[in-house]
Order: sequence, then C-alpha cells, then structure tokens
Amino acid sequence: MAAKLAGPAGGNRFDLGQNSDINVTPFVDVMLVLLIIFMVTAPLATLSIKLDLPPAQPPTTTAKPKPPTLIQIQQSGSMLVGTGSTTHQTTDASLINDVKYELSSSKNDTVFIRADKHVKYSQFMNVVNELQDAGLYKISLVTEDLSNET
Repeated sequence: MAAKLAGPAGGNRFDLGQNSDINVTPFVDVMLVLLIIFMVTAPLATLSIKLDLPPAQPPTTTAKPKPPTLIQIQQSGSMLVGTGSTTHQTTDASLINDVKYELSSSKNDTVFIRADKHVKYSQFMNVVNELQDAGLYKISLVTEDLSNET
C-alpha cells in the first residue's frame, strides 16, 4: 500500500491532490468478519435427527408380477388385446369385454395402449374414449415404433 507524502512539484506543499487508489483494508476487514460469522453459524445450521429404522428384509414372495394388459392398434386398423406375449385379435364391439377379461386375469388395473405411428388420431381416441366410458381411467401410452415388427 502506497502513501503520498508530498504535494505536486511546483505547487502548494500541503496540497496532496486526488487519491484514486482503492483502499482495500476496509474491504478485507468486512470479508474477514463475514467469514468468521459464517464459520460460527454453519455448525448450528446442521440438524441431526436420530431414526430407528427397521433392518431391510428381502421380499417374502418370489412370484413375478403379472404382465400388464396391452392394446395394440395396428396400421391396418386391427386391434390386438392381451397380456405379455399372449395376444388375440379383437373388434371395436368386443374391445371392452376382452380388456375386462384380461384385467380380471392379470390383477392389474392399468391398460397400456401401443399404436402404430400411421394410425389415425380419431381411431386412437375412440379406443381411449371407450375405455373411459367403461370406467377404466388408468391408461398408459407405450411409445415404441411398431413399423419394424412383423
């Protein structure tokens, strides 16, 4: 840190002129005080709650969950209903009965719908509306590309 001890050459010897240097000392003092405050208050901000959690137990049953009920709407307009790899063809008139039968056998109340990317939106929404009219509101959409499957 520098100090100006004499006035300008040729001027009043008591005139020091303007000092345009930054005085860093008050800034450092304030920062040190803030650092000390944060160091003191940081341990108070951490809370610890003692929990007595039960030990982890492996599942008692080894039964696999049933596969979900799946409705596949193909580009040709035909629909397949089934669970897992067992599917059968259905029509608009028997769709709800087939879905309810599959739901009762799978014990899962969610219906998954997978449609080909070329299926018309109105056909897709007709299926969704039929399911909702029958009281089936847990509907999930599967977004896989069926155009490569045979």
